[in-house]
Amino acid sequence: MFRILFYEPRIAGNTGAAIRLAAVTGAAASPRRAVGVRPRRVQLRRAGLDYHDLAVMTVHADFDTALATLAPGRVFAFTASGEQLYTDVAYQPGDVLLFGPEPTGLPDDVLDDPRLAARVRLPMLPGRRSMNLANTASIAVYEAWRQHDFALPD
Repeated sequence: MFRILFYEPRIAGNTGAAIRLAAVTGAAASPRRAVGVRPRRVQLRRAGLDYHDLAVMTVHADFDTALATLAPGRVFAFTASGEQLYTDVAYQPGDVLLFGPEPTGLPDDVLDDPRLAARVRLPMLPGRRSMNLANTASIAVYEAWRQHDFALPD
């Protein structure tokens, strides 16, 4: 199945929504812990409702560890400045869909990382900065899953 990698998520509600997304689609969620930012367990529990036990979730200490753990999957960085539309990617099981933190998006050193397969974007009206993190991840995961006829994970 597909994997969702959140680079330093900061809003517990979005992390909880990612947990629910992983649970209902079979995608694995992998947040990369934000330095100094630790949502309280009760916030995550409330945000993820009762889906925690149904989702595959691994927290990574840093970006390099996350990529090493998720290898050999191709990594697609979702960014408002992406060169390729998310619908133009032919997703493969094991692909990693990478999303940046809510207030800033992915940092330049991550966007320039040679391990990325591509920088992709969702279309938006001109002059808009970004979409909600959980909404963007949902759109991307469902497109990848749709391309595989919503096959059930093994």
